[in-house]
Amino acid sequence: MSIQATVARPESTRTPSPALELSGITKRYRQTVVVDSLDLTLDDGDFLALVGPSGCGKTTTLRMIAGLALPDAGTLRIHGNERTYAPPHKRDTTLVFQSYALFPHRTVAQNVEYGLRRRGVSRAERTARVAEALELVNLPDTGDRFPRQLSGGQQQRVALARALVVKPTLLLLDEPLSNLDASLRDQMRSELRRIHRDTGTTMLLVTHDQDEALSVANKVAVMNRGRIEQFSSPRDLYTTPDSAFVASFVGKTNLIPVEAGANGGVLLAQGQPVSRAGARMPEAVSIRPELISIVSAGSPAAGGAEFDGTVSEVLYTGPHSLVTVEVPALGRTLMVSYPENRASIPELAVGASVRVTWALDDPFPIESVQS
Repeated sequence: MSIQATVARPESTRTPSPALELSGITKRYRQTVVVDSLDLTLDDGDFLALVGPSGCGKTTTLRMIAGLALPDAGTLRIHGNERTYAPPHKRDTTLVFQSYALFPHRTVAQNVEYGLRRRGVSRAERTARVAEALELVNLPDTGDRFPRQLSGGQQQRVALARALVVKPTLLLLDEPLSNLDASLRDQMRSELRRIHRDTGTTMLLVTHDQDEALSVANKVAVMNRGRIEQFSSPRDLYTTPDSAFVASFVGKTNLIPVEAGANGGVLLAQGQPVSRAGARMPEAVSIRPELISIVSAGSPAAGGAEFDGTVSEVLYTGPHSLVTVEVPALGRTLMVSYPENRASIPELAVGASVRVTWALDDPFPIESVQS
């Protein structure tokens, strides 16, 4: 009798390739470096917001990923396959433009099926996938309409459906909500989050809107002068910025110079300590306006940092006011987010004498204030 041995094959330990890898990507226009040796990695299922001021290189980066512009140096891989100089249709990416770019003479269904038709997908499958895509963007009964018969928000949803129907490895979004009014933008942000959750598609959103970046994506990269200054979760980006530029660009903040104490601590003016310390002696600390409280001048000490000042401006915004307080001891003004629904805090007017306070561990150290 023969005995046949069965040898179990070990499971593969190969790590799946990231959805997107940029290594040393550089782009110049004549003598100007627009994107400077940029490295970026996205895993499957990530939703990254690429944010930064005008001219920082974020749109050029998106165009290079889409194949609409070619880098001067570096490599670009999609799921491990080099696509640095591949044409757009060989990258398995789709791009949603700011202007929607719908065909006005085609119906909604014809717009959505366009990519499937070019890929040679059968009519029956096209019909099924178009219906599925329109259902995904909450436009199930609009297939026979034309773009001119839709609102701006509906047209943007059609553009999303057209991009998603081909099931790309990477969905690229170029300022897709900038043409919408405030209420529609809020609605579409929720829609983008839901679509990402429902499909698991890897997405990369380019935007100049910091609130949009923080509220929509699970990862945010802040670009400045062609480079990424910080890549992290939205919460870490806001609460623990890597640089003065990030702290100031993402939301509002107060940058306050510091000096070294006798025992190696970090001090503000008047010898008031900062309890959080970085790896090296910082040049300044960042404190967000909402972490600062305003109390009446002469109020009893509460155990945190305290400075007397004078109100120089009050901007009412509804649920809170943005108050500017001149603080002579610091040699600067501070922005304070002042809630309007708290009866226990003083009523403010320009010229009022107040005291600003915050907890000692609220300021975050910034090693360098150079941008």
